[in-house]
Amino acid sequence: MTRLRSKTLATWLALLGGGFGLHRFYLHGKADVLGWLLPVPTLLGLYGVLRARQIGLDDQLSWALIPLLGLVLAGTMLSAIVYGLTSDEKWHARYNLQGGVEQRSGWLAIIGVLVALSLGATTLMATIAFGAQRYFEFQAEPAVATQTNNRSPIQ
Repeated sequence: MTRLRSKTLATWLALLGGGFGLHRFYLHGKADVLGWLLPVPTLLGLYGVLRARQIGLDDQLSWALIPLLGLVLAGTMLSAIVYGLTSDEKWHARYNLQGGVEQRSGWLAIIGVLVALSLGATTLMATIAFGAQRYFEFQAEPAVATQTNNRSPIQ
């Protein structure tokens, strides 16, 4: 016998454990390949954060890895939003094919969507800002060094 899958629970699993694929395992089972792949960029991004805390933001590997974490978290927040905003009829048609008593989602799903929207937008904007800042700093350093070396002393 298969179980009914709750839209509210899937929303909150994507919100709280999406970076580790918990929502994918809940909806698609343990054989879900994407669920097993999601922890890889999440852990690489966390490793980048740890390197940045230990070595500093001048470490190029850390600033290359940190956006991976931000992109995975923003993507899983998008999944939570999609799950929470899916109509109950479409949800049950897709994930609860065996029929049975249809559960109606309530305010907890909508609250999960609101939290995911705010966290996802914040994470995505911070990731873009961090990546762009690091990229332009990396590009600007050689230009400043070249400009400094080309100056002639004033006589």
